[in-house]
Amino acid sequence: MGDLESQLQTNTDVYMQQFSVPYAYPVYFTRNMFATDNEIFLQALSRLEANRRHRFVAFIDEGVASALPALVDDITSYVQANAEMISLAAAPEIILGGENVKNDPDLVARLQKKMLDLGIDRHSFVVAIGGGAFLDMIGYVAATTHRGLRMIRVPTTVLAQNDSGVGVKTGINAWGSKNLLGSFAPPFAVINDSAYLATLNERDRRAGMAEAVKVALIRDGGFFAALEANADALAAFDPTAVNHLIRRCAELHMHQIAHGGDPFEAGSARPLDYGHWAAHKLESMTDHGVRHGEAVAIGLALDTRYSVAKGLLAPGNEERVCVLLEKLGFELWHPALEMRNGDDSLTVLAGLREFREHLGGELTITLLTGIGTGHEVNEMDEAVILDSLAWLKSRATLR
Repeated sequence: MGDLESQLQTNTDVYMQQFSVPYAYPVYFTRNMFATDNEIFLQALSRLEANRRHRFVAFIDEGVASALPALVDDITSYVQANAEMISLAAAPEIILGGENVKNDPDLVARLQKKMLDLGIDRHSFVVAIGGGAFLDMIGYVAATTHRGLRMIRVPTTVLAQNDSGVGVKTGINAWGSKNLLGSFAPPFAVINDSAYLATLNERDRRAGMAEAVKVALIRDGGFFAALEANADALAAFDPTAVNHLIRRCAELHMHQIAHGGDPFEAGSARPLDYGHWAAHKLESMTDHGVRHGEAVAIGLALDTRYSVAKGLLAPGNEERVCVLLEKLGFELWHPALEMRNGDDSLTVLAGLREFREHLGGELTITLLTGIGTGHEVNEMDEAVILDSLAWLKSRATLR
């Protein structure tokens, strides 16, 4: 018995469990998805199981519903016209959208309970129609109910159609931290319907274009040149130019997720967050008075100037980036960037610490070595950041 006890105390066996799970989801591009002769929605629901009737529950961003008052009736009519293939678990529910929708844990709990009450199971679908923050929240509800419901995203903004809506993240804000609670949960499908873009006001149309500039800067110099060539058309929201921007940006975003080597961000590098360390902080400093895309535009200008100041990027490229962003309608300075803490340090600099803390590990910031080429660094020079901010302010003053 003593020998057995000795073996149990000294012998350690390790059984290594390893498996992989493939993820695949389509991103459809269409117009008027709930027109009775449009089969895209049917294709999305039935792409894995064609020979069964599919049940879904739908949630609509209040801003979209207000701009399209017939939308609920259109969904109901579409279901009735295709009753042999799909059914609604309940009437579509309209929910207030915008960033504040991610700040209400009671709403999340109510919707999770609603999934239970309606009998929404892992073979049913949750359909969310709205902007990026709205999709984040509904996606979190879907990902955390029954350990993951099938989610159909219908992004309705430029920002969501070309960036967040085609990605793999869900999340809500908690305890003052942006996206503190969430999961990596690839959608079952994404439907980009260009008709929804007509519901946007000018400010929201413009805001989403910053992410296209971002992904062009880190991944595709040719796309950046195309944005420059079409800047006037994009500023006027020409449908052809905007549709090209959305498709190419979405394509690059999806390629990064699939082939960048870290789709669920287990490491420290986040190239798709170029310009975001300052942007996220500026959003919170202004209580989201500055929209995400507007903050990103400032963050892009700041980090591009910093890249030049550090000798990574050829001089003149920072001006090129700023000119494009301004042609698209962005202001590249905000007074909040001069806010200071009690110790007289600039508040925005805390964005670097918060950027690191969100993932842990070492600080990793994407900078530029060329238009279309990102480069990771693990430290930022505060003095150079201050000089870059001063350059932005001076440039804005001269304009």
